[in-house]
Amino acid sequence: MTDQQQTLDVLFDGDRLVLEEHRDGTGPFYRFPRTGATHSPASRTAFTWADALHARIHPIGTAEQVLRAWSRGRPPRGTAPHHDPTTVPPRRVRAGCVVIRDDHMLLIRYETGGTHFEIPGGGVEEGETVEAAAVRELMEETALHGTPVREVARTWRERGLGHYFLMAAEGEVGPAETLDNHGGHPEWVPVKDLPRTPLWPRRLSWRITHWHNEGWPAHPAELADSIHELDRPCRW
Repeated sequence: MTDQQQTLDVLFDGDRLVLEEHRDGTGPFYRFPRTGATHSPASRTAFTWADALHARIHPIGTAEQVLRAWSRGRPPRGTAPHHDPTTVPPRRVRAGCVVIRDDHMLLIRYETGGTHFEIPGGGVEEGETVEAAAVRELMEETALHGTPVREVARTWRERGLGHYFLMAAEGEVGPAETLDNHGGHPEWVPVKDLPRTPLWPRRLSWRITHWHNEGWPAHPAELADSIHELDRPCRW
């Protein structure tokens, strides 16, 4: 049986999600127990809702499904399918740029199919590092000169992998006719408004606000993001 064919146990102790604790080169991460497997209780950790939002929970596709249901007041119990998009080679790799000045974040506004925003960035070219792609894309889409400070998130969506970097940037946004952003328009949006902004990737919207206020993660957040309804609230 492959991993994707397995089912996982979704266990709660009262209002806390119970997960197995593991470690890798970047520190602890947590997994849903495999259905039918036996483990020592000492290897498990119980998470409140608030703590689970910021924990490294694997597989990330199952974590997305469980947190989505929990956010709606219907925490799933029993079993859930094993879903891990990180095991499938991505067809496209994207580098994104988180640029913040004076409590405003630079986004690209699009009007096609209704107003929505995207984080500046684009596809990584052959032979290019994700860091170099972030610098290049920021220049092409905004005319800002950027330097990656740290990678803050990795998102998986429909065979696409996104690397998002907090960037230090110099200069000013260039004239529209000099920019290459596929019909979009750069716009500074208050960081506090990001959770209510139709922003893609959706699961980064409230997280960027939280990180800006409370501190950026020491290691990149790892998130599956299958959300298409950008106008709906997302707090998970």
